Amino acid sequence: MRYDLVDLKLFVAVADAGNLSRGAAGCHLAPSSASLRIKRLEDAIGTRLFSRHAHGVELTRAGQVMLEHCRRCLAELEQMHADLAPYARGVRSQVTLFANSTAIASYLPDDLAAYFGRFPGVRVVLEERLSHDIVVAVAEGRADIGVVTWSGEHPALAFWPYREDELVVVARRGSKLGRGGEVGFAECLGHPFISLRSGAAIHTFLAGRAAALGQHFDVRVQVAGFRAVVDLVRSGAGLAIVPRSVLRAPQHPDLGVLRLDEPWARRPLSVCARREPAQLSTHAQALLASLTTAR
Repeated sequence: MRYDLVDLKLFVAVADAGNLSRGAAGCHLAPSSASLRIKRLEDAIGTRLFSRHAHGVELTRAGQVMLEHCRRCLAELEQMHADLAPYARGVRSQVTLFANSTAIASYLPDDLAAYFGRFPGVRVVLEERLSHDIVVAVAEGRADIGVVTWSGEHPALAFWPYREDELVVVARRGSKLGRGGEVGFAECLGHPFISLRSGAAIHTFLAGRAAALGQHFDVRVQVAGFRAVVDLVRSGAGLAIVPRSVLRAPQHPDLGVLRLDEPWARRPLSVCARREPAQLSTHAQALLASLTTAR
């Protein structure tokens, strides 16, 4: 198939504009040149991508499929340029680190700050994932290092202890659960929850635990971060289950913290990486050493 990036960008521009001339102008092309490029693109694909009419153009079914793929291709290219840009600015290395929401919200920021102090020229790509997905990604080489809540083993990975944490219940003081003490998860499910957004590791985990009990995880509000979760609990909007580590700052007197009486509430965090150190870059090995000695 003979076509180039200009053809793909032009195709997207014409599809978005619904008009060949406006799409051509957006790509700084003459309408005649744009028309020829679209015709050659259709010949290369082997089918018509646009239906022409008096007021412009409209995508055919094949054109709709083509548009979806073009958008993905162009987005991947933009991401490639974004990933390569730091090297042009003097970054010497890049390390990919996947971690669960607990680690990202609590210990990792300080530990990464210490690492950057030693290696200012290194770029760390940090992404939040579920622990199971992190283990798979590290084993497959899509991430260099992972920070997970994981009690098992994996034949391709080595695990090191990182930090100790636990899930606790927070409720407005004065509410039924705001007295402190200890409570079971089933009792919590009788109350509305404040939660992180769907897809966050802790939200997915708690929804799964509720489903295992045959009960509904009643989420009243979903927000982007733990700070907003705690602020909404203080307002009386509902209760929440959060890692104790995110409550390290002094708390407002109207917030009650209860221990969660469940075996899964204890959340020891581990660092994982592939078993062969040679599979990691020098800077990835340095980050691994930094995280495994952090306390």
